[in-house]
Amino acid sequence: MKLSWLVLFLMVVVVPRSGWAGAPVPMTVAEISADFDPTAEPLQVTVVREWEENGLRIRYVTFRVGTFKGRTARLAAFYAIPKGEAGLPGLLHLHGGGQRAFLHEVKYYAARGYACLSINWGGREMEAAKPGDPNTDWGAVDPTQGNVPGYFNLKPGGKYLDPVESPRNNNWYLLTLGARRGLTFLERQPEVDGKRLGVYGHSMGGNLTVYVAGTDRRVRVAVPSAGGQGFRTMRWKLLPQQRPRVPRGDVELFRDTLGFQSYAPHIKAPLLWLGATNDFHGIMDDTFRTGRLIRSASVRYAFAVHLNHRFTPEFAVTCPLWIDQHLKGTFRFPGTPVSRLALQGTPRLAVTPDSSHPVDRVHILYSIDPDPQARFWRTAIARKRGDDWVAELPILSTSQPLFAVANVHYRLKRPERVRSARPISTFAVTGLLHTATPRELVAGQAEATDEVSLLIDDFKHRFQDWYLLSADNPHHWQFWTRKITDPKWRGAVGARLTFDVKVEVANQLVVVVNENFFRGYRGRQRDVVAVVALEGGGWTRVSLPVAAFKTPDGKATLGSWDTADQLGFRAYFDSRDGQLVGSKSWAGGQPQFRNLRWTLPRP
Repeated sequence: MKLSWLVLFLMVVVVPRSGWAGAPVPMTVAEISADFDPTAEPLQVTVVREWEENGLRIRYVTFRVGTFKGRTARLAAFYAIPKGEAGLPGLLHLHGGGQRAFLHEVKYYAARGYACLSINWGGREMEAAKPGDPNTDWGAVDPTQGNVPGYFNLKPGGKYLDPVESPRNNNWYLLTLGARRGLTFLERQPEVDGKRLGVYGHSMGGNLTVYVAGTDRRVRVAVPSAGGQGFRTMRWKLLPQQRPRVPRGDVELFRDTLGFQSYAPHIKAPLLWLGATNDFHGIMDDTFRTGRLIRSASVRYAFAVHLNHRFTPEFAVTCPLWIDQHLKGTFRFPGTPVSRLALQGTPRLAVTPDSSHPVDRVHILYSIDPDPQARFWRTAIARKRGDDWVAELPILSTSQPLFAVANVHYRLKRPERVRSARPISTFAVTGLLHTATPRELVAGQAEATDEVSLLIDDFKHRFQDWYLLSADNPHHWQFWTRKITDPKWRGAVGARLTFDVKVEVANQLVVVVNENFFRGYRGRQRDVVAVVALEGGGWTRVSLPVAAFKTPDGKATLGSWDTADQLGFRAYFDSRDGQLVGSKSWAGGQPQFRNLRWTLPRP
């Protein structure tokens, strides 16, 4: 049914200036897109400060978003361009939760030849702000993290727009409007080519990237990282005990107007999903599921292995490379690796990389854990056969699901600078995720050929199945693995965690176990530690029973290896209640390890 001219007039002209009163409630993403014209009203830009730095011109600005419930909302932002250049592609940066507009982001991309705007949607104090400097002011509404319930809300209230249940009463609705006004800011700058605009963001900024890409046709490239995947209000079929978050209001209305799966079919811009295999926020399985709904644009994936909410440089560099391809035409991104999962006998994955770049290596991974946040990804032995890389995926049982994926690592023609890291000479692209249910494994005649192992890691491949944090720091290094949560390497009743370690001088090594890590459905998450005194010189054998792992306050111990999800070696551990275990002044070089294993009591 066609809208009357009066309703159309109220939506397009009156509503943006009158606090949205009387406007029809949007029921679909298409209606939300048409609900607001981000170019209709003046931006009223104020330049708070302007300076030059390393050949860049940088501005601290504020601009108008709109008028909501009779009060004006304004955003603060940083804007940077390479000095003296014109016809620049424009790039909108959307920060993550609890963060703020970043100078380092606009500087990094301006140095790469972009006009970059980083909006301060969360309203935290601007970086290097001076007394009296204006900041983001949302006026009568509050879509910031000072109003956390607003991210899952549809109901009316004092901080929300509509007097009835509506997606306009959700924080993401307002934040998307603000981000779209950021695109308007970019296209109206004299040095910007308004036909070449992109958007990227991390975590909550990744969420916002998908909302913007799904509602604004000006977007020519998008990179959401660690966020923006759909199906958040739906249970995982292979993990029925997991409980999704339920919005305040009509669930179906929320899914239709705010669920990312409803935005995906509207995305027309090429999109790269940058993620981590164990991200707590950007769930890997649901990211692929959402990506399949994008029909009118090319999609790529880059998932850093074992990590949560962060990336190694060879994955992080994919973001600027993808943007370079679609806004500047200076790079050609390889296609998604073609992969095929065969189930008969011992399951195996065959991978055929795009050969447009020299292949450095192919990393094939698999897991049997249905929980994408906590699963351990095993490294399979990949062998090259013609144009393919093939790896067997031995399993212990056909009663558990199987997940398989591959990362293809390519060599770059020249090293690329990555923010906060050394220049990188390789980059990685992730293939599609394969999932086989227990029923499919049985139907495919899969065979269980694997065996339980007491040897967890001999370190012949160094830290292949681990992730390292602050690895180059002499005092703050951390070495972590989820290997002990896999049934192949899980400790039996009475088993002792045993390993050999060598240090240069006397130190205290802190061994940490995370219990029920991101598995709230199984029990309370806890950190337990064991402190080992080491003498410098030769190898020392350490053997720890389950009771050696205690909470930092010493009041409770780990009850069973069955609930142990992560194992960490650290110089020190800061507990959640502020207790320090170990020392922040590790002496000498980092420890060496060998033969991490379970030892069983003698019969």
